[in-house]
Parts: sequence; structure tokens; C-alpha cells
Amino acid sequence: MAPWHDRAGLGRTRLGRALVRVSHAFSILIAAIAFVLPGTATAGDVPTFAVDASWPKQLPNNWILGQVGGITVDWQGHIWVIHRPRSLTDDEKGASLNPPRSKCCVSAPPVLEFDTDGNLLRSWGGLGEGYEWVGREHGIEVDERGFVWVGGNADNDNAILKFTLDGKFVAQIGKIAPSLGSNDITQLGKPAETAIDKEANEIYVADGYGNRRVIVFDATTLAYKRHWGAYGNKPDDNKQAAYDPKAPVSQQFGNPVHCVKLANDGLVYVCDRINNRIQVFRKDGTFVKEFFFEKNTLGNGAVWDIAIWPDPKQTYLLSADGENNEIRVIKRDDGSVVGSFGHNGRNAGQFHWVHAMAVDAKGNVYTAEVDTGKRIQKFRLSSDALK
Repeated sequence: MAPWHDRAGLGRTRLGRALVRVSHAFSILIAAIAFVLPGTATAGDVPTFAVDASWPKQLPNNWILGQVGGITVDWQGHIWVIHRPRSLTDDEKGASLNPPRSKCCVSAPPVLEFDTDGNLLRSWGGLGEGYEWVGREHGIEVDERGFVWVGGNADNDNAILKFTLDGKFVAQIGKIAPSLGSNDITQLGKPAETAIDKEANEIYVADGYGNRRVIVFDATTLAYKRHWGAYGNKPDDNKQAAYDPKAPVSQQFGNPVHCVKLANDGLVYVCDRINNRIQVFRKDGTFVKEFFFEKNTLGNGAVWDIAIWPDPKQTYLLSADGENNEIRVIKRDDGSVVGSFGHNGRNAGQFHWVHAMAVDAKGNVYTAEVDTGKRIQKFRLSSDALK
């Protein structure tokens, strides 16, 4: 028989081997749990971002941007912006006054196209032959057929204008004239944003600052297809009480209905900005579910825009919040917030009224600010979140 101390050492060796086996089995169990639990987010796959303070490059021609009412990324990865020249103060556009007040600056044209490095590729927009330009630029979308759709939210901006990529007018939905209400099918109500369903060749309109609905048209003939309000209800234009987080949730959209986005699985995401919620529908307007965020937010609301994450499963939504000046990272399946970035301020990476956003195929995020923000920013993906 071995001495006592040798037997103790042997016991410790056997115990150590047993602990190793248990530890290994536990590791396998944890990995299996992580694999089978849907939507489990780990630090490596949640999108995180770092601001690119060098983007965009200096504009040519002594140009400057005003409030940026919309931003989108096209099928080539180019970034399109629509801004509001009339929002510039005399101090900001001093070089354009007569006589000039200062060396800088002159308003850029309303529509600008950039590459991913921030180089300006083309610009156009404003008054032209055969159409009336909007009074206050709001929202821009570019489809794969090579058309640019723009809108506005001034009092009579009740139309969406369709142009070629180089700014030639093609057609419009609605008129620059008074709105006819949330159930009229010929006129819009200060539309905020559009989204294109490529397969169905339809354009969805978040309509808007005046109306309380999503409305859908054929993208070629511009024929009316369908419309709906919150929860798939018929929209109405009755006067609404101010948002109260303690009150029962509204059965109608508030104003503005600020964004609409389409996912690859056929779900439609709508920003009900003032009610601090995203509502989710099928393409026929059937209500699916809703997510609430920062429900105590008053003022201008907490849900301003959405971008859908470009991984194969479109796992996340990114949501711009111009009242709290942050962008939330949201799990698309259950609406849980797994991250955020941004803060109220004027430095690179901070926001003042972050109004619109877009994401490219590489996970880079582009943002647009209104009020006195008047800028666009780029945030590079800094995590492994495109699996």
C-alpha cells in the first residue's frame, strides 16, 4: 500500500482530472445553451461604432449644408442627402448676400450624392421646369431602377417628387397644395419618408406630418394601392391630446408618422415618433406587434428613424432618437435594446436633433441632423456584427 501522503497526492490527481472533465462538460453545456437560445447577443456580435470625424470631405464651391432633412444609401453604397438651403442664417450664408457679408458661405444644392470616402459625386435640386419644388425638404430615397424620391413638410408640401439620378423630373404623387386628409387617395399630408419594395415595385410613404397613415402606390404608374393607420385601423384626423405616458396608448398614429422601412421577411416598420413607438405590420397593413422606447420622453418623441441591420438575418434595428440624441441598437425579434451610441452635444460623435439615418452593406452608419445641428456624420462599424 502506498504511504498516506502518496495516496493523498493520487487522490488529488484523480480529483483534478475529474474537475477538468466537469469543467469541459460545463463549457460544452454553456456553448450549447448559447447556440440554441434564439437572439442571444454577445459582446462580439452586437454592433458598436466609432465616429469618422474626417467624413465627409470639404464641400466645393464654398458650399455649406443647412438642416439635413433626409439621408439614404443606394444600391451602389453611395450616400444621398437632402438638406434645407432656406434654413441657413445670414451669418452662415454670408458670401451669398448682396453685398457679401463674409467670405463664407454659399448654400449647396438641396440634393447631394457622396461616396463612402466622403467625396461629393453630384448635386442638384430646387426649382425647375415642369414641377414645383417643396417648401421644406424632408426625406429622400433612391431605388435600384435609378430614381430619386424626395418630399417635404412645409404647409403645402403634400407630394412626393420623382427624379432621375441626375435630377431630371419624372413624375409626382400628390400636389403642392392643401392636404385632403388621411383617407384621401390622391393627395398626401406632408410626407416624412418613403421606402421601396423592389419585388412588388411599390413605394411606401410615411404620411406624415399632416396625415396619420402609411400609404402605398405603384412605383411606376403611381396608382394608389392601399393605406392604413395605427394597429391597421382606418386613420382619422380628429384632434389628439398631447402625449401622456400615463394615458392609454393611442389607437391612432400621432404626427408625425416619421419613417417607414421594409425588412426582407416582409415586415414593415413604422416610426410613430411622438408616441415613442415602432409599430410592425405585414405588407397588407395587418398589425403584428409594437415596441415602445423611452416612454417618458415628451417634446418631439423618441423614435425618429430606423435602419435595418444588413446581416443575412437582419438581426437588429438601429433607431435614431432626436429628442434624447442617441441611436439605439434593438433586437428586431423582440424589441429589446442591446446597445446605444451618441449623446447631446456638438462634438464629433455627438448629436443635436439627429433626424434621419442610414446604414450601408458594410455596417457603416450615416446620420443627419436638423434644427441647429445642420450636419451629416459617419460612424464606422467597430465590432464583428455582420456574421
